[in-house]
Amino acid sequence: MKREVALQLLREKLKNKNLFKHSLATEACLKEIANHFGEDTESWALAGLLHDIDYEETNADPTRHGLVGADFLETKGLDESIVKAIKVHSGHLPPESKLDWAIFAADPLTGLIVASALMHPDKKLKSLDVDFVLRRFKEKRFAMGANREQINTCKNLGLELNEFIGICLRGMQHISDELGL
Repeated sequence: MKREVALQLLREKLKNKNLFKHSLATEACLKEIANHFGEDTESWALAGLLHDIDYEETNADPTRHGLVGADFLETKGLDESIVKAIKVHSGHLPPESKLDWAIFAADPLTGLIVASALMHPDKKLKSLDVDFVLRRFKEKRFAMGANREQINTCKNLGLELNEFIGICLRGMQHISDELGL
């Protein structure tokens, strides 16, 4: 599936602008992680972009989140590894591959990075550095929805937390204009 098709599907399914931006942020992170590991950046980016495609549809029944989207995307011919990663990110399957671990850990990290940018004096991603985000990570009451345990599973990719934050932050900084930060 080409990115243009994925974006069109995402726009049809997601009306919430912040959720759409979260999808773009996750795409940017996964693309940067794939680049770091020499993996297929296009397929990893698609996984990040499409991981929450069913979020609004399954909002009333969160136990279906990830499953509905994966099933829908499977009918569109999306690669099996991406479909599996989408199920993994929402806890329906255990992470096994690098892609699985990357999406599982990056999904909540995007929220922490956005929250960090919003509390920074100039509210810009480009002004953030790893140390700033790491300090926010250690504040338990800050961005409480960003699951720290899940983010820490980056270790299963062989990455230390500071390195993982740096990779994702760099990816998000590349699209800061699209994210409005």
